[in-house]
Amino acid sequence: MKTASVIAATVCMMLSLSACANTIRGMGKDTANTVNATQSAGHRVGNAAAH
Repeated sequence: MKTASVIAATVCMMLSLSACANTIRGMGKDTANTVNATQSAGHRVGNAAAH
């Protein structure tokens, strides 16, 4: 019985950690997209000001 509890706890911990990794990876992608959008907007404003 104790072994089953340890296995269940280990599986739950592994699932939780994998969910955290996905969240952190997603935040990195969101941050990169935000930087790209900001740079693109800056280029458009610069181009509009030049004309």
